[in-house]
Amino acid sequence: MEFAVEHRAVRDLTVVKISGEIDVFTSPRLREMLLDIIDNGGLHLVVDLGEVTFLDSTGLGVLVGIYHRLRARDGSMSFMGVNERVRRVFHVTQLTKIFVLHRDLEEALAAHESDNASSETPSSAS
Repeated sequence: MEFAVEHRAVRDLTVVKISGEIDVFTSPRLREMLLDIIDNGGLHLVVDLGEVTFLDSTGLGVLVGIYHRLRARDGSMSFMGVNERVRRVFHVTQLTKIFVLHRDLEEALAAHESDNASSETPSSAS
């Protein structure tokens, strides 16, 4: 499978679909594409990894770096459609402690809307 990155807006989220292998050879291109999305206003990303066949430490490093860049801009990044092989990589590296993995887009949208609703609700000071 050829490496490819596509993105589209869904409400106030940017859905980024990655296909193929994310490795030492494709990671620089992935990083560049994700930075371009962020620079063009995509601050809330849902990354679809359903068609990712391989993910190495270089790819993980790119995803962690993008996550930190988004957090610094009050953005967010979560994942959906993660297959068992990639899910295992996230668990082994303990990245499930910082990354949220959703089953599908509907779950990701609901979680994002819930987060926005709770952050917009004024808290009462005691």
